[in-house]
Amino acid sequence: MSAAYEAFEEELEQEAQEKPFNYGYFRRMLRYLGPYTAQLSIVGVFVLLGTVANLIEPAIIAVIIDRGIVNKDVPLIVGLVGLLLAFRLIAWAAGYARIHRINVVSQGVLHDMRSELFTHIQKLSLRFYDNRPVGKIMSRVTSDIGAINELLNGGLTMIIAEGLSLVGIIVIMLAINWQLALACFAALPFFWLIFGSLRNKVEATWMNVRKSASNMNANLNESINGVRVTQAFNRQEHNIARFARINQWNRDANVRAIKLDNLIWPLFDLVGVMGTALLVYVGAVQLNAGLVTIGVITAFIQYLWRFWAPISALSRVYSQVLSAMASAERVFEFLDTAPEVQDAPDARPLPQIRGAVTFENVHFKYEATSKSALRGVNLHVEPGQTVAIVGPTGAGKTTIINLIMRFYDPTEGRVLIDGHDLRAVTLASLRRQVSLVLQDPFIFSGTIRDNIRYGKLEATQEEIEAAARAVGLDAFISKMKDGYDYQVEERGGRLSLGQRQLVSFARALLADPRILILDEATSSVDTHTERLIQQALRVLLKGRTAFVIAHRLSTVRDADVILVMRDGQIAEQGSHDELMALRGLYYKLVTAHKATGADIAPMPAQPAIAPVVTSVN
Repeated sequence: MSAAYEAFEEELEQEAQEKPFNYGYFRRMLRYLGPYTAQLSIVGVFVLLGTVANLIEPAIIAVIIDRGIVNKDVPLIVGLVGLLLAFRLIAWAAGYARIHRINVVSQGVLHDMRSELFTHIQKLSLRFYDNRPVGKIMSRVTSDIGAINELLNGGLTMIIAEGLSLVGIIVIMLAINWQLALACFAALPFFWLIFGSLRNKVEATWMNVRKSASNMNANLNESINGVRVTQAFNRQEHNIARFARINQWNRDANVRAIKLDNLIWPLFDLVGVMGTALLVYVGAVQLNAGLVTIGVITAFIQYLWRFWAPISALSRVYSQVLSAMASAERVFEFLDTAPEVQDAPDARPLPQIRGAVTFENVHFKYEATSKSALRGVNLHVEPGQTVAIVGPTGAGKTTIINLIMRFYDPTEGRVLIDGHDLRAVTLASLRRQVSLVLQDPFIFSGTIRDNIRYGKLEATQEEIEAAARAVGLDAFISKMKDGYDYQVEERGGRLSLGQRQLVSFARALLADPRILILDEATSSVDTHTERLIQQALRVLLKGRTAFVIAHRLSTVRDADVILVMRDGQIAEQGSHDELMALRGLYYKLVTAHKATGADIAPMPAQPAIAPVVTSVN
């Protein structure tokens, strides 16, 4: 097994860890039950009613034996049997009503917790997502929230119900005959001895079951999503062998858990039988002495077996509590993470902008210990100018547009639009006037109309069709069976790459931005589609400020200004003709492009040169 895969498995194992009971987390979890206090009060009534009905049954049986059967009192027997059935019916009805109510509360709590977590992570900054796999984030919203909910509802209800039943049984047994009660309780030390000696092993065994299931799910997800690459490189046998190892681990873990279960619960039953045997012996002695009746002994046996059931149930909840603590730690970690980029307390709406963009000595790092992505960038772009950004991979091109969109804030310096510091205006007012089109367009499940309207939810059908025509998308839509109602499926799986890109263009243009950002948006489309986009852009970019990260020379040549990035700095800037005349880095990129036909941007990083820091006027 490779070191990378071992690291992957180790990471998954860490996800499944259990945590000690934490009162702070528990109190915080209980707050989610606050809106359902009235419902829980009703549940409490049903729990109490069901418990009382169950605890009365052995006492009624004792009376049937001692007074009805011994005295051959048939009417009494019939009456008490009827009463016994009535209490059984009450217990059943109370249990049914309790389960129904607790399910209503459970689904409400589940809804509230997931809504809160999803709402929160939607507002978190991009840095939060940089080092967190999608699978981990999804597991917080699904499995971790589910584990907490199970404890709050199923586990907590079981603790209350079984705890109340246990207390009631102890009180009744002591009240009827304390000697027989002590005889029953004499077996308890053996129960705790078994539970204490095997508890850690049981926890570790079932934790391994959860780990193996987690690993299997992760491997399945990766294998299915990467099946095209797997088949392209003929690695099916490799994947099959890897899955076989994980599947075998899962099988072995479950077999060990089942073996332990088959050992521990019969041992508990044995302890119960020991208690029953001791009860029968002491009861026989007292019966011979005339201190108890057959009916009392029978009732005690009934109570004794009911006594072991809550203890067994409560012991099973223990592992559920530890698992919920681990889930709570992971969920609350997300909820306690504040958005790094958010509105300042005195932030004001950004007024209608003209589109002037200024960078003032901007420095930026994605991580405190990482290399600077931007170093001392100074830039001024006039409204309506189209700025192309080129340079080697990792030079800082995408970082510039990330700062304009305010996905991140500069480490040092300021980014301004029309003289307004972006940190001083509200995010919503900024992003209403800036649109972004990415190289890999994200298309949501739904219709083409829904995806175009995503840029302006209140748009009319006429506006949607106008945006589609502007980018040449209407030619594709007219050939589709359902037109604008065509279902694109998840991530636009029923559209070609070029069609997805055109949809994303229409979406951005429908928003009517003052600043339009194209992040390598034409590098993945065919020549015909690119020609349609270029024709639309010549009209639609007029009067708008545009930043274009482009690999293709045809996209760069028409820009008003070209920024050549290298090592986080602006190495050169100017028009195509001006930069070619300099015969510097841009000239080398273009020359290499013409010689090889390769894209002009993803060239190897060049040796550092002094940056050219001027303004674009």
